[in-house]
Amino acid sequence: MLDFNILFPSVLNGITTGAVYALIALGLTLIYGVLHIINFAHGASLMVALYGVYMLKQHFGVDPYMALPIMVPAMFVLGYALQRGVINRASHGKDENILLVTLGISIVLENLALLFFKSDTRTIETAYTLTTVEIGPAFIALPKLVSFAGALVVSAVLLLIVQKTDLGRAIRAVSKEKQGARLMGIDVDHVYAMCFGLGLASLGAAACFLMPAYYVNPQVGNGFVLVAFTIVVLGGMGSFAGALLGGLLIGVVESLGGLLLGESLGQVGIFVIFIAVLLLRPQGFFGAKA
Repeated sequence: MLDFNILFPSVLNGITTGAVYALIALGLTLIYGVLHIINFAHGASLMVALYGVYMLKQHFGVDPYMALPIMVPAMFVLGYALQRGVINRASHGKDENILLVTLGISIVLENLALLFFKSDTRTIETAYTLTTVEIGPAFIALPKLVSFAGALVVSAVLLLIVQKTDLGRAIRAVSKEKQGARLMGIDVDHVYAMCFGLGLASLGAAACFLMPAYYVNPQVGNGFVLVAFTIVVLGGMGSFAGALLGGLLIGVVESLGGLLLGESLGQVGIFVIFIAVLLLRPQGFFGAKA
């Protein structure tokens, strides 16, 4: 048995990390829930947001947390423009085309990042980067606690938008029955673009929470998007509650896996869970059977 003084900090670390994972997965599950496609450009979009936070700090001295009012709207606009200007036009309404278009966008974004930033890994320094907070026997980095609280707040705002606003009602109508929603006067293409925008806006927030204690390079999004796909499948495709709980669970599993197997093998447990869910309950914990 592991000592409580070792186990508790590991679980706490996993929960704080898992909240950010959940925020990234929420954007992915929102896009899937309405458009019914997997956005292969999700990881590359996160990378763009991380570079945005990095540039704001390096060139304008904007603190990552203060960059939230800039990055969230900027990523929303990027998502809306990509969906209306590229994905919608290039896909011609076919889901298989959308998959290929988002994959192409991912490749373009990663190569543009390589062109402008090379393959170097970049970090930023803040006055609180190395600050820790004592919680019982655990010392948790302050940026992780801020990211945990911030991710929960942004997730709650996103859920509120979907459940309580006119846009949210339109989103839910389109996700249930696209043609019926169109007959009721809902602009389906606009709703699609709004969902894509909200999905990328959540990545803008996640980037602001990650950057004080993380790094960015052109391939950084790949690892996050694999975890996000696992969370979406684990919680149930299109389930917001599943994405939230799945993110926290995956964060804890990764942390405990790193504790037991070593940091380099910490994510093995995540993909074991992924395979087990596909085999035993492919609709996920909160998903409905087809």
